[in-house]
Parts: sequence; structure tokens; C-alpha cells
Amino acid sequence: MSFRGKIWVLVLSGAIAIYAVIGGLPLVGSLLTTQAQQPVNDPGAQLRIVESVLQHIQNDYVDEPNMEKVRVGALRGLASGLDPYSSYLTPEQVKEYQAGTFASKAGIGAELSQVAGFVYIISAPTGSPAEKAGIKSGDVVEYIDSKATRDISLYDARQLLSGDAGSVVGLRVLRSGEKPQTIKVTRGSFKAPTAESRIESGKIGIIKVNSLDTGEAADIRSQLGSLTKQGAQKIILDLRGAAGGTLEEGAAVANLCIKDGDLAKVVGREGKVTRTITADPAKAAFAGEMAVLTSVGTAGAAEVVAAAVAERKRGEVIGERTFGSGTDQQLFTMSSGGGYLLTVAKWASPGGTPFFGDDRNSMGVKPSIEVKRPDTPEPLDVEDMVDKQKTDGQNPQATPTPAPKVKPAVTEDIQLKKALEVLGVKSQSAKSVG
Repeated sequence: MSFRGKIWVLVLSGAIAIYAVIGGLPLVGSLLTTQAQQPVNDPGAQLRIVESVLQHIQNDYVDEPNMEKVRVGALRGLASGLDPYSSYLTPEQVKEYQAGTFASKAGIGAELSQVAGFVYIISAPTGSPAEKAGIKSGDVVEYIDSKATRDISLYDARQLLSGDAGSVVGLRVLRSGEKPQTIKVTRGSFKAPTAESRIESGKIGIIKVNSLDTGEAADIRSQLGSLTKQGAQKIILDLRGAAGGTLEEGAAVANLCIKDGDLAKVVGREGKVTRTITADPAKAAFAGEMAVLTSVGTAGAAEVVAAAVAERKRGEVIGERTFGSGTDQQLFTMSSGGGYLLTVAKWASPGGTPFFGDDRNSMGVKPSIEVKRPDTPEPLDVEDMVDKQKTDGQNPQATPTPAPKVKPAVTEDIQLKKALEVLGVKSQSAKSVG
């Protein structure tokens, strides 16, 4: 089905859903029959169905309908059927977006997405307001203060989480095996710490990358230089928990270890490559053996690095499948003053495979050597976890969810240990870094 055809299906679905909610179920059946008789990719036919729904709302609904509210609800529904990063913006949100005032506000410092309709914490970097309050990677946010996250877009959720520095926001958090809890987070400004490095076993340099915002590649280059001067012959890039950042910065970090060829691509509609970033030999800084560590909290620019290392056969990628993000949005304004923030491109590996896919099996970067931490939550488990907690809460006779067993503290970093083994080092001191 063409992209345009999918859009018209979404238009129809949004209109039908609205009318079903306000009491037009008998009509919905006849409309669905009509839809089956119409070509899906015929915009004129689909528009006539939508117009019919609107006419019935105006003429037959028991009360005087607020058509502005109906229209906005339909527009929000259209965007929600696309992906977590596309969103309908109200006129006020459009003005705020264009002015850049949203980005300047304080927040909780976490990288977010949506899984099963809920806000999902990809990463809560060390030192961020979220991490200080106890938010963890893999947490599912059911409510932001009193607002259910399943009722709002990811853009709206980010807006609710932002505010004045020092103000407090409450997050009702769901975790597997634990009772729901509300965590109070004090908003604040936050910049992820720069990369940290150390020498392991005398010859392995380990660089912990915390973010890939603009300027981080230069800092990592400096760390590489320092490590090689200290005698490091091999390098481990630890990208676990590194989320967000820019495509260009991810490619620049990959270029430090890959001297030629493609590093990343941008894929547009119908899978067409719209941009290719290639390596500059003059910017390569390390030619020795290397490995990359990844986790579910690895996302965005860090996935650019991991994919380039994997596909260019530069080293092993060790750990967990990454989250799968990295998209470009464009704002399309409407005559009403509102607008659509639509995903127009996806970041992709050197071979053209997008990191953001249709399901978990096509998302992210798959490690060449999988090593899962026992305490890592998996995005696939979100819906089952939510259903389980709802069932327990609604049925007082149900067998209560057993209290979670207290797990012994993880003192050994099994993913780092594996990376050291791959690079030919047996380590007795691969301690957990969180």
C-alpha cells in the first residue's frame, strides 16, 4: 500500500474511532462496509466517508457537538497511528516549537520513547534529575502527575515533564515484579558528563561514552590519544546507556576508528537513501583492535557507531540489542495554526538498514555476541507487565503478585568481561558500572 493510501486509512480510522466513542456504533458498521467497497488509495472515496461521519456527528449526536474538539481529537489520532515521534501540535505548541522555548526549559534529563502506548525510559543518565530521583532505564511511566501517558503523544509527555528549574513532577512508574510507585523528580538543567576512560590489564583502553551531543567526538579523540600514550593497544567503546545525540556526531565517532567507506545513511520514503556519510581518512585516530558494548539503553547516535563497527567488520559488538531510534522530523503547519511534526527520514547503518523498525526484531543494532545482563528489562515485556498489574489490581481475589526477590548486587560486569576475553585478556576486575 502506498504511503498516501495509508494516510487515508488513518484519516478514516480516526474519524470512525471518534464517532464510535460518542455513540455512533450502528453507523460504524455501515461505514466499515462502505470502506470495504472503496479503493483504499482513492483519496476522494475516503474523504466522502469521512464527510459522512462528520455529517452524522453534526446532525444525529444527542448533544450539540464541539466540532473543534472533534477535529483536534481526530488530528491527534492520525499522528498516533504513525510512530512515537510524529505528533499533532496545537497552534500554541507550534509557536513554542518554532521559537525554541520548549527546548530551553528544565526537564528530567531522561531519553524517552513510547512502548505499547506508554512513555518508556530509554536511558536515565548518571547525574540527571531522573537518575537522582530513582528513575531507571526500562521504566514504564503510566502517569505524569495526573495525566495518563496512554492518552497523550510523546511530544505532549515531554512538554509535561518540562518546566521551571526546581519544580517537581510526579511519575507513576511500572516495573516488572514490583508494585507501581510514584517517583517525585525535581526538574533541572542537565548535560551528560563527557566520556571517561581508563586502562584495563595494562593494554586495553576503555572509553565510557555518556552521550553523543555536538562536541563529544573531539573529546573521545582526545581520550583515544591519551590512552594510546599510556600504552593501550586495543580499545573498548562502552556505549551502554548512551542515547540521543546527533547523526553527525555518531558518524564522527565512528570515523575515529574507521578510515574509509560509508559510515551511515539516511533513508527517506520508500526506502530511498537520501544521504550517505562517508569516512574522512584524515580524521581516523585508532587502527588497533576494538570492541563495542551495547545495551537496550543504547539509542540514536550511539547506534550509528555500533552499526558502523559491526557492518564494516571493525570489531565485535557485545551486549544487548539496542533500543532502535534515530529519526528526523519536519514540522508542517496548517491554515488553522496547528501543525504536524512528521517523521520524514530514518537513520540507517552503512548498508542502509534503519535503526527504527516495525517491531522489536527489526529495531536497533543486533550484537554480534549477545550477552544479557540479568537485571535488564526488555521493551517486549511492557504490555504483558502492564496487563499483569491491571489484572492483579482489578481482581482482589486474584493471587497477589509475589514480592520481588531481592537480587544480590551485580558486582561483575559480564558484558565488559566478555569484551576483554574477545580482545584476549582475562580480567578478574570487571566491575559493574551500573
